[in-house]
Amino acid sequence: MLDLSQFWERLNPAHHPGNILDILIVTLLFWLLIDVIQGTRAVQLLRGVAVLVIFALLAGSFLPLQTLRWLIANALRPALFVAIPVLFQPELRRALESLGRTGVLTRRPFALPDDEQRDAINILVRAAQQLSQRQTGALMVIERRTGLQEYADRGVITDARLSILLLLNIFFINSPLHDMAVIIRNGRILAANVVLPLSENILSSSRYGTRHRAALGISEQSDAVALVVSEETGSISVATDGRMVRHLNETRLRKLLAELLDVTLEEVPA
Repeated sequence: MLDLSQFWERLNPAHHPGNILDILIVTLLFWLLIDVIQGTRAVQLLRGVAVLVIFALLAGSFLPLQTLRWLIANALRPALFVAIPVLFQPELRRALESLGRTGVLTRRPFALPDDEQRDAINILVRAAQQLSQRQTGALMVIERRTGLQEYADRGVITDARLSILLLLNIFFINSPLHDMAVIIRNGRILAANVVLPLSENILSSSRYGTRHRAALGISEQSDAVALVVSEETGSISVATDGRMVRHLNETRLRKLLAELLDVTLEEVPA
């Protein structure tokens, strides 16, 4: 084993100029890992794995337990390499999807022009306002770069033109499609009665109801924008990137949607 002087000598950039870059990259990777798993059940899983590994290493190093040492060397380490991707599959998927959404090459080639996007925003805002006044619960998910076809296939494919009347009819309390979400793609309602994944953020379980947790869940697993109307209070919220903006009025909602959908704010109707 190396003593501290040998360790720092190896880190000396004069001897190894790439070591500083190496440390920075590893630090960045750990920071990204912590940012991805923060507030999720993966934190508890990671703690459990760390406790198990530390206990096994300490027991194998300081106690004359040859069988345990053999088990650690030949079974535990390979098992961890297999178990970690399985245990942290949602977090790894979220991180890779976030990485895949960066860059110019990920822009959707058939995105709506600004004037059609402004029309869609107007329809969503007005529908949300009317649903809010009636205290009718609703969940509208706007697809961006990440495709949501796998979720749409679980619901009822409609492929209908986006309109206020259609949204009000879908979320009408006696409608058979009202209880789940609608997915909106390129200014059209792709599907209704869509079941979405609930948020894995342990903090949101007690703060939000099922509709809001579903909005957070789809925003955690994609770059979609989820518009929620509370059935209990009529409050309007927007979820994106695993975060919720609540208590939005008509002006703030329109401004936020325009910003998230890259629509020029000055041209959005007031």
